[in-house]
Amino acid sequence: MSKFFRTSFGLLLFVLVTSIALAGAGGLRKVIDTAAVLRDAAFYRDLAYVSNGHERQRLDLFVPANAATPPLIILVHGGAFRAGSKENMRPAPFLRHGYAVASINYRLSGDALWPAQIEDCKAAVRWLRAHAKEYGYDPERIGAHGTSAGGHLVAMLGSTSADMKFDVGENLDVSSRVQAVADFFGPTDFLQMDAHRIPTGQVHDGPDSPESLLIGGSIQENKEKSTSANPIAYVSKESPPFLIVHGDMDPLVPWHQSQLLFDALAGTGVPVTFYTVGGGGHGGFRDPHVEALMLEFFAKHLKRGRE
Repeated sequence: MSKFFRTSFGLLLFVLVTSIALAGAGGLRKVIDTAAVLRDAAFYRDLAYVSNGHERQRLDLFVPANAATPPLIILVHGGAFRAGSKENMRPAPFLRHGYAVASINYRLSGDALWPAQIEDCKAAVRWLRAHAKEYGYDPERIGAHGTSAGGHLVAMLGSTSADMKFDVGENLDVSSRVQAVADFFGPTDFLQMDAHRIPTGQVHDGPDSPESLLIGGSIQENKEKSTSANPIAYVSKESPPFLIVHGDMDPLVPWHQSQLLFDALAGTGVPVTFYTVGGGGHGGFRDPHVEALMLEFFAKHLKRGRE
């Protein structure tokens, strides 16, 4: 088993990195609060969710102190499918509100082509559900939050709730379903990205775009495989509630991508909230409503009436 930390050098180093990222926006008080929240949590580093798997098939798990069988939030990092790390995500806001948190890595496009990434995310969900009793969180109350490429992957987790085609490997006797999804500015239909990008936005149809590298060829020349990576292609009545957040001046993932997902979910009768950050780019939002909306969303679907 990976090492368990409580107020250890490894955890304090993680706190330091997180705190530096927060200091500019929230100041010293938020840094101190974040450090305290993380210090008091049980922290399990680099848990392998695939036996003898790739080095990227690992997760970090945080379980809050003094919380009896809390809900679990799974965090999925962004990075254009070719970069990023579980260490980039922020567990403290969720720990502070009584959630356990798992931040996962997955194979990047340089490691394996699609659908390896969603297969890894589903494998992580199944492993976490299978090991819930061991670590002390509720396997029936699992939410997922991701940004950018991570937003795409959590949207896939939610939209494929009724489809097991991406469930491969271990722990197949347990479900990869999640009960709520918060997708922040993730792509949802690769083939429509360039048609709606802002004038200075990233071009996605070329062979070297993040999406083309993900599927192993130009998206417009590999439309069937591109469609297989589109969350909107899988939306069904079995999809869980969604919160979608996107800046309307995003230069990397067009705002229209989230509108497509909203329309697909709403048209199927899935509960969905879509919040647009006016003038917002690709994350880094200073809008105070964003975090409040997300916490309220997860509280509604993972806590109320179930505690």
